[in-house]
Amino acid sequence: MSDDHTRVREFFTARAGDWDQRFPDDGPAYAAAVADLGLRAGDRVLDAGCGTGRALPPLRAAVGDAGTVVGADLTPAMLEAAVRAGRDRAGRLLLADVARLPLRDASFDAVFAAGLVSHLPDPAGNLRELARVVRSGGLLALFHPIGRAALAARQGRTLTPGDLRAEANLGPLLVRSGWRMTAYVDEDARFLALAVRQP
Repeated sequence: MSDDHTRVREFFTARAGDWDQRFPDDGPAYAAAVADLGLRAGDRVLDAGCGTGRALPPLRAAVGDAGTVVGADLTPAMLEAAVRAGRDRAGRLLLADVARLPLRDASFDAVFAAGLVSHLPDPAGNLRELARVVRSGGLLALFHPIGRAALAARQGRTLTPGDLRAEANLGPLLVRSGWRMTAYVDEDARFLALAVRQP
């Protein structure tokens, strides 16, 4: 595991126990982002970097009993928190690094990724790996329950032109990684970029 991956795992391990309590009001934002992804009954969806699994119940509701929901995360403590919250009943949990997913090519219709992009050690390569497991024409949602400016203020930092999630940076990054951005919303109440998997 690289130093970047080790730091990410350490960061989330230290916070897993009270993660949901720190952000108790995010549920409706997750449900709205899942709705915007446009899943259909029977779809196969991956929650990449699923954390405590907050997206798993709305993802399951969107794809129904005939669909497939998999939540993958690098941090065992986050997956344990998902189990304690009972969210493993909404989807299968998988301890995995998004840099090397143990999943077949084109095995999903969509990927949902909450708060993931800023933690990727190799954004282009990691987004390319997500593209690998999604069928051509499949969907990607990059989500955060608050926008870039609100998150920066919460973290005590200022936004810079090089911010990865800025529309001018994210669009070309997605293209280099096998995606085409189809929608971009960056408001105080949420961040959501939608993309489609290119052939």
